[in-house]
Amino acid sequence: MSSLQSRAPVPLNLLLSESYIFDPRPHYPLLSTLKRFWNPSWTDSNSPDGLILLFTHGTGFHKEQWEPTIDYLLELIQNNSIKIREIWTIDAPNHGDAGVLNEKSLRNGYEPAFPKWQEYAHNIHAFLTGRGQTLLGTYSEDDRTVIPNFDFSTHTIVCIGHSIGAISLLLSLDLAPSIESYINISSFIFIEPMTMPPTLGSFQDLAEKLASGSRSRRDVWPSAEEAYKMFKTRRTWQSWDDRVLKIFVDTGLRPLPTLSYPNAQYGTGTPVTLKFTREQETATYRETHGWDRIYRNLPSYASRVRIHIYYGKIHDFIAKECKENVINTAAGGPQNFASIGFIDGAGHTVGLCTFRF
Repeated sequence: MSSLQSRAPVPLNLLLSESYIFDPRPHYPLLSTLKRFWNPSWTDSNSPDGLILLFTHGTGFHKEQWEPTIDYLLELIQNNSIKIREIWTIDAPNHGDAGVLNEKSLRNGYEPAFPKWQEYAHNIHAFLTGRGQTLLGTYSEDDRTVIPNFDFSTHTIVCIGHSIGAISLLLSLDLAPSIESYINISSFIFIEPMTMPPTLGSFQDLAEKLASGSRSRRDVWPSAEEAYKMFKTRRTWQSWDDRVLKIFVDTGLRPLPTLSYPNAQYGTGTPVTLKFTREQETATYRETHGWDRIYRNLPSYASRVRIHIYYGKIHDFIAKECKENVINTAAGGPQNFASIGFIDGAGHTVGLCTFRF
């Protein structure tokens, strides 16, 4: 069960959680991993009432890192009239648990560049439209049980995406059969969506800088405890909320050996590495087409679904002028968004450094 169940101040003792695998083959080759949270008291199982929330993450993160944000969200809404039916989080196909399940498949044409935006969009699309089968179980194929797919057709969904997760949600609308013909999407809520105008700055330069950093980044530690200690000394992770960092260590690392390190030896402990491999991180940063597609087609998307867009007031990753351009030029003006917000004290990793926004 998720540690969400025991956290105060929200009375989460009745909140249930389950992890699933969604297998879209033969329509699409990469598996999805998802987590579902629900409370039997929220809505009657046969009632269409209540929103379904779906969270998508950014590069280098994974579905479990949304849990502190979800926890705080439940705290905020416990005394108002908003009804939540259930909450879902989904991994990108080369991140988190999905990266482990797809380890072999990801070596078949997904390096040296991984089309992250489109592949994540395919996972989202396949799951929401039911193009595949839902499995309850673990990494071992012998421990999996096929269960009926979840039917979202009679419910209303709100999708929340960070960085590339936001872009992938939009790209999922372009796939056939249309998601919009299957389900009612109330709105998209985007946090620091990874798109910018081609005339301001160079996304290609930024992508290469990130790829270069990932190629040389340490990715093996003698134990999860040692990994946590190292993260606490590095500027990137020092800015994260400690709950989020501990979740990253608990659910974003895996023991050796792996395909990347089949013969690794690291003393007498239990060495660990990243589920989102260094090779896949580098490949993910190298693919830069999705941001441009979204920028050029943003008016079309905004006419199809209500988009709420939120940026951090700290412009550490996306320049201030790029954010303003997306709002005023790409979208055709702020009137084309359902809402716009700038979050105090937050940069690109807003949901990791602070989830009270």
